[in-house]
Amino acid sequence: MNPTERMLRACRGEPVDRPPVWLMRQAGRYLPEYRKVREGISFLDMCRDVEKAVEVSLQPVRAVGTEAVVFFSDIFIPVVGMGVAIDFAPGPVIADPIRSAAQVAKLRQPDPSEAVPFVLEILRRLRNELDGPRIPLIGFAGAPFTLATYLVEGRGDPTRKFKALRGLLERDADVVRSLLDRLAEMTIAYLNAQIEAGAQVVQLFDTWAGALTDEEYRRFVLPVNRAIVAGLNRAAAPLILYVNDAPHLVKAMLDSGCDVISVGSAVEIGIAARLAGSRASVQGNLDAAELALPPERIAERVREIAEAANPARGHVLNLGHGCLPDTPVEGVRAFVAAAQSLGGETG
Repeated sequence: MNPTERMLRACRGEPVDRPPVWLMRQAGRYLPEYRKVREGISFLDMCRDVEKAVEVSLQPVRAVGTEAVVFFSDIFIPVVGMGVAIDFAPGPVIADPIRSAAQVAKLRQPDPSEAVPFVLEILRRLRNELDGPRIPLIGFAGAPFTLATYLVEGRGDPTRKFKALRGLLERDADVVRSLLDRLAEMTIAYLNAQIEAGAQVVQLFDTWAGALTDEEYRRFVLPVNRAIVAGLNRAAAPLILYVNDAPHLVKAMLDSGCDVISVGSAVEIGIAARLAGSRASVQGNLDAAELALPPERIAERVREIAEAANPARGHVLNLGHGCLPDTPVEGVRAFVAAAQSLGGETG
């Protein structure tokens, strides 16, 4: 079974020989090859440089043997096309945080082919490179709620309290709903354009949705995520929905109708798999810090996760979050090798 077949079948809940494996943030600062390419170029310029973005996207396949390529970019790249001024310092900083209906009304709905042609060219080139070895290409976007947290707060909030956003929800929830709707419309167009350009799987990063209660998630987030699920060409590319460390939202994630739920390390993957059952596949969820363990312990953890995920219709091995900058390269290699050593039918 080649890597593309394995990935697509696992995402769709069809029998596979073993789980496919890739890592979130697998192209990044932990790789010496990546740091060399990044020398002397800003992050935003790097995302727009087709040659460099293609090169670093391919590095994990060559350096550590991962079985899928996720194209190098950032969740805020398409938001720039909506007319939002963003800087990276190093995380996204919004020049004029959104706090009113008038600001939401000014947001443009960009045509991806005009706003982010470099993204589509990166994907086309990667797909051309990957067709020979039959390695799947993964596209992605930020989910509306996660994008909204930055757009309203003005920058990332490590405390996850999102005071400005919660204040706006109290004062005028319709402004937030309107913002989420506009972001959902943009996301549907952006991901469908990625699929047309060659992405075979797409992932929606709703990283900060775990800060919400189940009731809040169902009221504000679930409707827009359902709209995205309904609007995507999922026959061409299954959709993975990722929420970081949100055990209380697993059922709501499943209610979105996505093909795969990707869960953070704080979620017991066995519980998530039992809840998913035949409704969806699961992805995850080794703690990125565990990549510093000895190879034999990493292999043991991979076996434990794969066994725990069996109740779900399919499983994609991954981390519970992205690779950390100080992640040892040998740990990533050990993780991939452990996944590839798994045998028997799963899914």
